[in-house]
Amino acid sequence: MIKPDKDAIWKEVLNSVRVSVSTPIFNTWISQTHLDSLRKLDQKRYMAEIGCNSTFVKATVEQRYFGLLQDALIKALGSHCDMTFVIKADPTRAAQKMDLTATLFEEKEMSEQFLEKVASSRLRPGFTFEYFAVSGSNQMAWAAADAVANRPGTAYNPLVIWGGVGVGKTHLMHAVGHTLLSKDLSLKILACTAEDFTNDIVEGIRNKSMQKVREKYRKLDALFIDDIQFIAGKDTAQEEFFHTFNTVTLAGGQIILTSDRPPHEIEKLEDRLKSRFEAGMIVDIAEPDFELRCAIVQIKSEEKGLQLAPDMVQLIAGNVESARKIEGFLTRLGSEVKLKNAPVTEELVKSVIQKSGGAIGQETVKKLYSTDAVIDAVCKHYNISKRSLLGEGRTKMIAQPRQVLMYILRIEMGLPFEEVGRLLGGRDHTTIMHGVEKITALASTDIHIREDISGIKANV
Repeated sequence: MIKPDKDAIWKEVLNSVRVSVSTPIFNTWISQTHLDSLRKLDQKRYMAEIGCNSTFVKATVEQRYFGLLQDALIKALGSHCDMTFVIKADPTRAAQKMDLTATLFEEKEMSEQFLEKVASSRLRPGFTFEYFAVSGSNQMAWAAADAVANRPGTAYNPLVIWGGVGVGKTHLMHAVGHTLLSKDLSLKILACTAEDFTNDIVEGIRNKSMQKVREKYRKLDALFIDDIQFIAGKDTAQEEFFHTFNTVTLAGGQIILTSDRPPHEIEKLEDRLKSRFEAGMIVDIAEPDFELRCAIVQIKSEEKGLQLAPDMVQLIAGNVESARKIEGFLTRLGSEVKLKNAPVTEELVKSVIQKSGGAIGQETVKKLYSTDAVIDAVCKHYNISKRSLLGEGRTKMIAQPRQVLMYILRIEMGLPFEEVGRLLGGRDHTTIMHGVEKITALASTDIHIREDISGIKANV
């Protein structure tokens, strides 16, 4: 009997699954798997071992896409098939990576030329599609950016990506630039902030060099501007951007803008600009959910050379809220590892979370209004009295809300342990440390705790 070609079988499986899930889901999860082994158990049954390139990919694919993969395997084999999942690198991909490295080494001059072009275009290194984790909260924005990267000037023009701080707007915008340059190094691309654009206008007026400024911006094939909301209320900047926008788009150039809110909510933004923004595609990126944060932790830790066990990945994702904060946290964690010349341990991760006190990386965490408001929000969320919350009761109905309060006061507001203890009826700082540590650990595994913390913060 002819032995099935497992590579051909898996290719058929991937083609089948590809049409059943979105492109971001396929690229983020399914493409990270391979058919490691396939053996026949009897005349009517096979056993397949699916290799996954990381623990997190294994857990996600096994939980979410088991049935989809099994159905596709059964169809490809024409026979029933059981499946197991293992953490194992794809040897084919490893060989391809080595070939790619060799090719890049041979084409060093070309690589340097590319890097120089990236630098002159003011694109951030590493902000590529390859290093952008995709989930439900950013899937639409990813798909829109991917479409623009493949059909610049025609897919969506302009593309406006809006959302809160640290959700990945700039990353996606720069990823488009990297893709465009990888296809054509002759393209004229510029990424800047609204402040940069405004400053150039001011300097141009002051030095009587506006023609030079206009040539800088209006002869581009692609213009990417971060935080476009900051030109609102600046009449000259809006006037110049209006004409720049028209000139670039009429010539077939692509414009991508990011903002912290949708165009119609930007006060003092001229109506003619709002109408042009709304003529393109406007997409938002929500705060990353827990699973997406886990993927971001994994991607960023690999970039920084940090080896994190799955439980540590979840611990960080459960306590750090945005991609920017995650990057800052991992930078700090890496510094601690080098300083102490020790491996990453759960104790070290918890220590860095507590030391961060809500101020992780370059971004300052939003300070809640007041300690009284936080206490009231906890009481309201759990439907308990303030006297019970701050009293001596130790039942689970009281103890866990009290520990959540400790966590928010310490981690979110950055209060010292002694101050948190004082606010909670004069409790010892070791009691506060225990409570914070317990909720820190639970936040990485218990979705209800994460929802409680988010709900309380939203109602402060």
